Amino acid sequence: MKATELKEMVCKTIDDNKERIINLAKKIEQNPELGYKEIKTSQLVRDFFKELDMPYREGLAITGVKAKLKENSSGPNVAVLGELDALVCSDNPIADPMTGAAHACGHHLQVAAMMGAALGLKIGGLAPYLEGNVTFMAVPAEEYIEIAYRSKLREEGKIHFLGGKQELIYLGEFDDIDISMMVHSAKDCPEAAVAVGETSNGFIGKNVQYLGKQAHAADAPEKGVNALNAAMLGLMGIHALRETFRDQDVVRVHPIITKGGDLVNSVPADVRIETYVRAKTMAAIEDTHGKVDRALKAGGDAIGAQTIINTIPGYLPLNCSSALNDLLVKNAKKHISQERVIDAGHFSASTDMGDVSHLMPAIHPFVGGVRGALHANTFKVEDYYTAAVLPAKLMAMTVIDLLCDGADKGKEIIADFKPLYTKEQYISALEKYFI
Repeated sequence: MKATELKEMVCKTIDDNKERIINLAKKIEQNPELGYKEIKTSQLVRDFFKELDMPYREGLAITGVKAKLKENSSGPNVAVLGELDALVCSDNPIADPMTGAAHACGHHLQVAAMMGAALGLKIGGLAPYLEGNVTFMAVPAEEYIEIAYRSKLREEGKIHFLGGKQELIYLGEFDDIDISMMVHSAKDCPEAAVAVGETSNGFIGKNVQYLGKQAHAADAPEKGVNALNAAMLGLMGIHALRETFRDQDVVRVHPIITKGGDLVNSVPADVRIETYVRAKTMAAIEDTHGKVDRALKAGGDAIGAQTIINTIPGYLPLNCSSALNDLLVKNAKKHISQERVIDAGHFSASTDMGDVSHLMPAIHPFVGGVRGALHANTFKVEDYYTAAVLPAKLMAMTVIDLLCDGADKGKEIIADFKPLYTKEQYISALEKYFI
């Protein structure tokens, strides 16, 4: 059967079941959970796999779920990914009032799109026509938040890396995968659109602690060492560095104070900062984070406080496959106008899909259907079909391109791809930041 016929079959199957896909997105939206805590969301995914009669493995990196289209196969294995977690956005109308968690980044939509692609390929009966396999992976903890909680999980031996895809790579869950793809909601894009880019920023994280000496703030301030003053000088040092950041490196350093002291009438003796150091390349990250460390330490030295800087691995810059992007773009142009298929260029945010893209051909396009900014109280789904059903069709169609006709296209893309890291090199590169 020709690829065009297979695509018609899968798209019809997805359209016939669009309400199931949209209902899944809405159920996940109503149950937002933070990273490594996605218990209800993971159950919703498992229930959907059961409905599709697709055996799955669960409990991967605590909450991850993985299912394959075929039990056994030879040939390329293409992964379609969806992220389980929400983020903290307590003033968003859809936020959980107890936790502040909200799907203000569209992960509920991408999980629904992933499951929609699974539905189309499985119920549509396409498996016999595909050379190779398709793996559907619901992955935890993409949002790099609650660092103290995740660090505790690491100390307890429950995870090794803080990001979900990082952890799955470490556990070997990507060892059998040759190509990966996923979609992400585009900011303030309520109409149908597909934005395709190739690169993003990566980052590393830092937890900083200034230790001073407590004293009565009014009666004996001269006997104290003000850790808050040390932190303020450290932050001013970072601001003074900004003119040294090259525009082409797209550097972003955005610290927050997570603890400013204990009592207003005591000289602050324990002040803490959390920050990311982002940039377009790892070389720029390396150059910048050394500068940031010097600025932070200078703040402590000026006041006489102790400065403790813990650097932790963040996410690698995105390195999308242009050949894989081209396939998705061609399929997108069959469903929306050419003017609505956009070159997204570089985006300055980060994703652990960047880590995957260093090991294998991968893509991370953006799709429309939502209004407002990402990670903000204005984020709102405008059109569930555009946001979840359309990308399900696009990813299923791209899978067909990769695996039909003897999987020639998939094999070609794999052969032409030059990994930036082996798995062993990748793990070593991340572990060096645990200092």
